[in-house]
Amino acid sequence: MPSDAPSYRYVIGIDLGTTNSAVAYVDLADEDRAIRFFEVPQLVAPGEIAPQPVLPSFLYLPGPYDLPAGSTALPWDVRRTYVVGTFAREQGALVPGRLVASAKSWLSHAGVDRTAPILPWGAARRVHGENGVKPVSPVEASARYLRHLREAWNHVVAGGQEGSLFEEQLIILTVPASFDEVARELTLAAARQAGLPRVILLEEPLAAFYAWLARHEDAGLEGLTGGQLILVCDVGGGTTDFSIIGVRAGEQGLRFDRLAVGDHLLLGGDNMDHTLARHAEALMTGRPGRLDARRWHQLVHVCRQAKEKLLGDPAAPPSVDVTLVGEAGKLIGGTLQATITREDADRLLLEGFFPEVEPDARPEADRRAGLAELGLPYEHDPAITRHLAAFWQRFAAYLRDETGREAVFPDYVLFNGGALTPAPLRDRLRRILGSWFEAEAGAGWQPAELENPYPHLAVAAGAAYYGKVRLGAGVRVGSGSPRAFYVEVTGHDGDGLPAVCLAPRGMEEDATIRLDAPGFVARTNQPVTFQLYSSSTRLGDRPGDVVMLEPGEVTVLPPIRTVLRYGKKGTVTEIPVRLSVHLTAVGTLELWCHAEDTEHRWRLLFDVRQEVDPAGTAAGVAETLDEALVERAVRHLRDAFEGDADPAPLRRRLEEALDLPREEWPLPLLRKLADVVLDLPRDRSPQHEARWLNLLGYLLRPGFGDPVDEWRMRAVWKLWLEGPAFPDRPQSRFEWWVFWRRVAGGLTASRQEQIYHEVRPFIQPKVRTSKEHRFIPRRMEARERMELWMALAGLERLGADLRANLGQWLLAAHFKKGVAPHKLEWWALSRLGARQPVHGPLDSVVPPDTVATWFKTIFNVRLERKDYVAHALVQLARVTGDRARDLPEPVVNRIARWLTQVPGGQVFRERLLNPTSIAGEEETAWVFGEALPAGLVLSETTD
Repeated sequence: MPSDAPSYRYVIGIDLGTTNSAVAYVDLADEDRAIRFFEVPQLVAPGEIAPQPVLPSFLYLPGPYDLPAGSTALPWDVRRTYVVGTFAREQGALVPGRLVASAKSWLSHAGVDRTAPILPWGAARRVHGENGVKPVSPVEASARYLRHLREAWNHVVAGGQEGSLFEEQLIILTVPASFDEVARELTLAAARQAGLPRVILLEEPLAAFYAWLARHEDAGLEGLTGGQLILVCDVGGGTTDFSIIGVRAGEQGLRFDRLAVGDHLLLGGDNMDHTLARHAEALMTGRPGRLDARRWHQLVHVCRQAKEKLLGDPAAPPSVDVTLVGEAGKLIGGTLQATITREDADRLLLEGFFPEVEPDARPEADRRAGLAELGLPYEHDPAITRHLAAFWQRFAAYLRDETGREAVFPDYVLFNGGALTPAPLRDRLRRILGSWFEAEAGAGWQPAELENPYPHLAVAAGAAYYGKVRLGAGVRVGSGSPRAFYVEVTGHDGDGLPAVCLAPRGMEEDATIRLDAPGFVARTNQPVTFQLYSSSTRLGDRPGDVVMLEPGEVTVLPPIRTVLRYGKKGTVTEIPVRLSVHLTAVGTLELWCHAEDTEHRWRLLFDVRQEVDPAGTAAGVAETLDEALVERAVRHLRDAFEGDADPAPLRRRLEEALDLPREEWPLPLLRKLADVVLDLPRDRSPQHEARWLNLLGYLLRPGFGDPVDEWRMRAVWKLWLEGPAFPDRPQSRFEWWVFWRRVAGGLTASRQEQIYHEVRPFIQPKVRTSKEHRFIPRRMEARERMELWMALAGLERLGADLRANLGQWLLAAHFKKGVAPHKLEWWALSRLGARQPVHGPLDSVVPPDTVATWFKTIFNVRLERKDYVAHALVQLARVTGDRARDLPEPVVNRIARWLTQVPGGQVFRERLLNPTSIAGEEETAWVFGEALPAGLVLSETTD
């Protein structure tokens, strides 16, 4: 046993689950060192504490009058103002607007800022009054569960004993095998916030297998032989994970290696609960989608209980009644009741999530049956068996090579996760697996099931056992990194994404790989971007290999954007560098950049706040342009702003020089010209400034899309601080707002908020200010004011409450009864209230109840049957499948009826009512106010 073993009294395993969290431990002072479970004391009713086998992963945020005084007190914290665990889950079913659930799933959602206070989803984005919810981030919610476990242990077990505190032990914290590097880093951040500075991460399917090993290692692992394969199928509350473990015969007995890991599947028991709830909702109200978010969450809770009875208890009655208590003042407000039968559950859950499919089945990408109920990007196809078939086929050839077997199939299957607790689900999966491999294994064959008597505790138990393995006892499973990692490079021709392999699959933890080749050249004191990818499917790539990646075989990680500080500040220098990768002992990835000629080295950190870029660029477009033509265009720019050439016809001269109309200029060319313009003077005359602003805004639109745009927008921000060079000229001010409207997408949230607060006194109704603004006159021309509104509408990173303010003020100013608003006014309002943001996080969306009140005004204006009105209404009311964003059904239906009167109205109705409809070029141009740069396309990642 390693010498550091005596420094721990306990090994502790934590399963931080989507639905439940659990703790297992080993007392190293006990001779048998058996795995035991910590029953977690928690609130089970107001003021009532009781130990429970698990801590439900729910957080309730009470209002000042929700609960009796003192009812949230804990023995170790009498002033605790929130609730986690059993009582949080039960109370949250009654008041779902104050309940945080599925925090673990939100940790892996790149479409939101996971460090921002966005939960409870929907409720967190409302304008909060005195009795409102104070929202929390997914990281903070996870930290509160871990903090409760730590404090409860210290109260019950440690009791003040030196060396027994929770945070002083060897702690193994589990995560889904498919969690990417950012989700793992955020999990560690939550642990640190909870007072756990040192934890080691372990994949959940691996932990489940370790739990099986812990129960069977003394029996000599009977029945297992070298060359066999074990499929671990882990379906939890929020995620589905598949792993394959190989059995090898060695000189000292059997050994195990984790051979394959599946992709991240945000699909689990929560989705099954939603499916039953949609069925019950249809029985109650006539069709799904009619309940508001509050009553919907109540229905999901009672349907979860119905599912557990119908599928988990063989002695349960053939049907279960689900009831929603009446609610006064609501459209659908009476007491509602429905009966769910066992046949309903079999049809919806067995056939919907576990259909019998062929072994070559693939997930259906265009399926989406209400899988956005919580705002999370759930899998489009809920059929777990199709995902399993695709997973097995992806690795079949590799498994043949690894095992030497001609026919590969899972000899054993280990089921884990609360969703697979019901025996009918496990039996069905074994039968389907048997049907896939009958030709190889024989008619009637099914994989043997490795028993798992306590699936709700197995992951925690396996984590505790793995802690013993770390200390030198027990059977270790060879694992290493489940993914290979790559960094994108340029200068290589071929089909696909050119990249260099940084680390192969299977890289062992606490190992470092330094690439001796290829060498890189990095620019210092200037922004550089490292775009990383990971892949769980590519095999055989070695560190330093230059490869071409196919988009379908890699996961795009958030980019690393940094400035390598070197030498004299501000001096741009190109230096040779090497890259190295370190897989830490806790299971996270570190990337380092080393200077070849000096001792300098830089740690490259993922930007965990950075959403996945809402756009992608088409590689190789710039190479189609003759560099001589580009240089000629640059000369025209310099002649116009530094020489004697008239700036007015500059656009025509540039198009002639490039032999390409402006609309077809590709993104790399646009940004190259933008860098030139940024260095040219704009203050020679009002005409020069107007042309300079107009051109630069066009070249930088929409403010993102190129790796260095973040750096460019820092330079652009200095313009705001300076203001127009000719603030007394309306043309300068007009082009000023055109410029900010075009680049608004590239501004950070803090800069967008600064613009809002500076402009607010000049647009808010009934506000008068005597303060003279440096460039905003008290009386603006109509076109200048409209461009100002359009610029404000593009500030999508503003908080939902601030965007709601802007929308209300715009309505008051420009949407009068009986008047037909201007096209640009419709555009600004539609961007402010859009259900799907273009570049902002989903938590910036104005709440649906607020936008629904806007329609009381909208329906009173003169609705001209124009395509721009249709575009605006679709943006304001488009159905997303997320009840926290979707408008009330009567409002949507009224818009749908009106759209039938518009030329081409059927297309607009499809966009309005179909959550999976994809924006075309026409809609994209409407959203941005003009066409996107060539090669820049919108992505659907945020939905």
